Amino acid sequence: MAERFSIHVAKENLKFSAAHFIAYPGFREPLHGHNYQVGVKVEGRLAHTGYVLDFGLIKKLTKEIVDRLDERTIIPAKSDCLAIEIAEPGRVRVRYELDEFMFPAGDVAMLPIVHSSAEELARYIWSELASALRSRGALAEVIAMEVSVAEGPGQAAHFADEIRRG
Repeated sequence: MAERFSIHVAKENLKFSAAHFIAYPGFREPLHGHNYQVGVKVEGRLAHTGYVLDFGLIKKLTKEIVDRLDERTIIPAKSDCLAIEIAEPGRVRVRYELDEFMFPAGDVAMLPIVHSSAEELARYIWSELASALRSRGALAEVIAMEVSVAEGPGQAAHFADEIRRG
C-alpha cells in the first residue's frame, strides 16, 4: 500500500450560524439555530510540492461554502414531508402538515438535502468542496476527504468518502 498523508483544517472562521428544523412524517422539531463549526480532513499522496493539498486552498474554499450558509434558514429542498414554494416574488413558503412558515428568499439557503441534520450538512459541504477542488484541478493526489459539522462543542457529525476519478 502506498504511503498516505492527511491534513486537517478546523479554523475558527470556518463556521456559520443558521436556523433549521428537522422534519419527517409525523414529527417536526421547533425552528431553532446553531453556531456550526466545520472541519475538513484530506487524505492522499504527497505531490511534488511536498503537500497533499495546500492548507490555504482548503481554508479559502471551505470559507466560501460556509459563508453561503451563514445567517440563513436552511431548507431541505428534497424533503419528503415539506411543501416548498415561491409564494410571491422574494418569499419562500414552507408547509409541514398544519404548520406554515414564510421566509424572505434572501434569508433562505435551499439545499439539495432531505433533512437539515448535521450529517446531511456534512455531506453537502463535502460535495461542494470536492466540486470546487475538482474544478481547480486540485484533486490529483487526494484519495479521500472527510468533513465534520459540529452543532456545538463535543457534538459533531462526520461525512467521509473516497474521491472518485473520471
